[in-house]
Amino acid sequence: MLYFCNRNGEFRTDGFDTFDRCNSYFIPEGKNMLIEEFGRDYGRYFDILKLIATGHNTRGNIEGILHVEVSGYMTRLENDYGLIAKNKPMFQKSANKNIVYAVSDLFLQFWFRFIYKYTYFIEANAYGKLAEIVVRDYETYSGKVLERWFKEVMRESEQYTHIDSWWDRRGENEIDIIAADDLEKRVTFYEVKRQRDELDMKLLEEKVQRFKEATGEYGKYETGIAGLCMEDM
Repeated sequence: MLYFCNRNGEFRTDGFDTFDRCNSYFIPEGKNMLIEEFGRDYGRYFDILKLIATGHNTRGNIEGILHVEVSGYMTRLENDYGLIAKNKPMFQKSANKNIVYAVSDLFLQFWFRFIYKYTYFIEANAYGKLAEIVVRDYETYSGKVLERWFKEVMRESEQYTHIDSWWDRRGENEIDIIAADDLEKRVTFYEVKRQRDELDMKLLEEKVQRFKEATGEYGKYETGIAGLCMEDM
């Protein structure tokens, strides 16, 4: 969904006009894609996907909001439908701790974040208000999409043997991208921001030190740090 941006990373309302209309195919598209697949339980699946898309991305968080056990639903969303992906910090040993989820498909990520969540705006014919919401929240939303884009570019480059992210248990320290070449014994830690002046390399250095202390990894590797922003696309 980065194509709704201009070259400065600002949201283009003219691009949003392509679905900011009552007869736009974008409005019902997410529901049309999934409702038949999910059957009568589609409401529960949709609620889970909406929560993940809006940042409530742990199972405990989702269950706390919905007041229902969701492990079966999430297992099917991940394994049967391929709609969500389970992510854990790099070198996390436990398969069940410190896990976060993401909506795998970027269109559905956008649709659940902005369309399904604000269905009542659409029912009230408040399409202009919906556009205001997207403009208001687009910077935060697109920052995570930008991180996913850079990871995919790195994978396609075939220059690295391990590409991942890391965060501590408290969520106080997070490294957006870690790209390692285990053959050459090199690793680069990246911070990703929309604008270059938002990058903080000193803080990234501190996070790298905490990463090495917490994991015990890459101590003997040639280590670099770098910042990535929209200018680097």
